[in-house]
Amino acid sequence: MDDALLTETNPLPAAFDERLAAQLGFLIEVDRLKTVLRQSPLAAARRRENDAEHSWHLALMVILLAEYADEPIDVGRTMRLVVVHDLVEIYAGDTPLYDQEGALTQAAREQEAAGRLFGLLPDDQAGLLRELWDEFEARRTPEARFAKAMDRLQPMLLNWMARGGTWRTPGVTALDVRTRTSSVGEASATLGEVAKSIIDEGERQGWIRPAP
Repeated sequence: MDDALLTETNPLPAAFDERLAAQLGFLIEVDRLKTVLRQSPLAAARRRENDAEHSWHLALMVILLAEYADEPIDVGRTMRLVVVHDLVEIYAGDTPLYDQEGALTQAAREQEAAGRLFGLLPDDQAGLLRELWDEFEARRTPEARFAKAMDRLQPMLLNWMARGGTWRTPGVTALDVRTRTSSVGEASATLGEVAKSIIDEGERQGWIRPAP
């Protein structure tokens, strides 16, 4: 990706206050999220979803499914977590769930991207977004655990509608799917059972390779 910021190609008016210019510049830069393609196929169209669509979908899932969280959660904070969680992929790129090679460098790439991207904001807001991103990654709070559960459940729904989707990735088996989506049940016993049923039926339908 070009190292130049989007606003360097068409600078904002010079009259803007420094803080406001930084905020608007960041908002323009994160428009790049709409160009980061994920592996998950859309249910409503014959194309892959992008990161911005994914994040929006997760925010809506939080609103509707928060009642199934095993621990009380702050819905607003959880929504902020899912909106922020993939922003680093603007610079780090998406790492598919079953990409073992990409996973080896994922943490380093995303840490570097977080510093670069959030550093575009005024210090207080840079710290706020970095705190949210770190919280999501660490999963130490009920909100972060539920946000991660939504991040795993949403692609499962899309894969189900695609009759396999990324489940058909070469070498991936039902055991891999169960292992990598276990965070759903860690945040919600109810939704964990939903995930289990989806995987079991996907395996029965032949959309997921049987576990060895």
